[in-house]
Amino acid sequence: MKNPLKKLSSFQTIILGFISVIIIGALLLMLPFASKPEGGASFTDALFTSTSAACVTGLITQDTATYWTLFGQIVIIILIQIGGLGVVTITAAFAMLSGRKIGLIQRNAMQDSISAPQVGGIVRLTLLAIKITFAVEIIGALLMLPSFCSEFGIAKGIWYSIFHSISAFCNAGFDLMGTREKFSSMTSFTGNVPVNIILMLLIIIGGIGFLTWDDIKTHKFKLKKYRMQSKVILVTSGVLILFPSIYYFFEFGGDSWNMTMKERITAAIFQAVTPRTAGFNTVDLSMLKGGGTIIMIFLMLIGGSPGSTAGGMKTTTAAVLFSSAVSVFRKKKDAGFFGRRISDETVKNAAAVLIMYLVIFLSGAVVICGIESAPIRSCLFETASAIGTVGLSLGLTPNLGTVSHIILIIMMFLGRVGGLTVIYAAVSGKHTNVSKLPLEKITVG
Repeated sequence: MKNPLKKLSSFQTIILGFISVIIIGALLLMLPFASKPEGGASFTDALFTSTSAACVTGLITQDTATYWTLFGQIVIIILIQIGGLGVVTITAAFAMLSGRKIGLIQRNAMQDSISAPQVGGIVRLTLLAIKITFAVEIIGALLMLPSFCSEFGIAKGIWYSIFHSISAFCNAGFDLMGTREKFSSMTSFTGNVPVNIILMLLIIIGGIGFLTWDDIKTHKFKLKKYRMQSKVILVTSGVLILFPSIYYFFEFGGDSWNMTMKERITAAIFQAVTPRTAGFNTVDLSMLKGGGTIIMIFLMLIGGSPGSTAGGMKTTTAAVLFSSAVSVFRKKKDAGFFGRRISDETVKNAAAVLIMYLVIFLSGAVVICGIESAPIRSCLFETASAIGTVGLSLGLTPNLGTVSHIILIIMMFLGRVGGLTVIYAAVSGKHTNVSKLPLEKITVG
């Protein structure tokens, strides 16, 4: 009897893998000893939390520290680790450890899972991704140990260091600081420079992508030898951190924030880094002005980079669209970077991703606004956080109804697996029509 799973495309395998992990995670979180209230967690809360963890989002309906037991928190951090690396990557890792041979079908799935440009060398790249992940997470946990142990004691400090290191590197945004104040995230550490720096480095390292780290490992500081994609990712990431940091630095200088210069600088950089797509916050986001909120929504939609632990449209998508616009303004035929041309297909894919994200983001916000009669600003913020798999919140998500939670669950899932992955999975196996319709011009702009 033939195995029906062998007929699945790599995109269908990725989607099925994430759905399986989410369902198993939800069932584990529904166990009576996974949560502190009697009777266990409801199916909606368990499913929402499992989806948010597996899709490395960070939006929550219940405070992680006060609602879930140690067992529940362990389930959540395992889901985050699986979601950060990707289901296919984790499965391949176990297969390699057991000595099994990786076939061509598995290699294709691994390639699509980490957005590698080719199948050749995919096993080596996957091993590199796993090594970097665990090495960086261990180092991050060790560096945060002194701060957390002094704050919470040795046992809790060790657990908090491990949990937040994995959550930060995987760009998940789950935290255990609710023991001080529910849903407070990292606001009690605004002035703690070491913790802020460590978390930001973990977020950035996890968010720039494993292909970029392969270039860094191979070529060190010889930037000219990097792939064009790696150069684009590094430059775009730098720009998206620098300019929002400058804006937030001036915003946090207002009397309502009452910050010292050290806190202003640290908080400004942290709030520029975390929307792409980590989900921690060190300030009360409800106090942001309209401009600060819009910038954060913009950053959440862009997200991290391809082949990383982050979600969102990706930095390369934004860069390609910007380059395409510049080429039109300059009346150049092709978009490009660093002396290299970008194909028309790449520009089309980038435009499709942008439209898809905007439609889902805006539609979800309008529907939730209509159902809940909530302010549209808050709805836009929550849906951008969901589709960008960020996890930042203005406090609306815990108070939403079941239908709105289901909408956010769907958005988190689409944001993690990627809208194009869902479309390619749906049309997999269908023949493409190579014939062309007659050409006729249409005026735009």
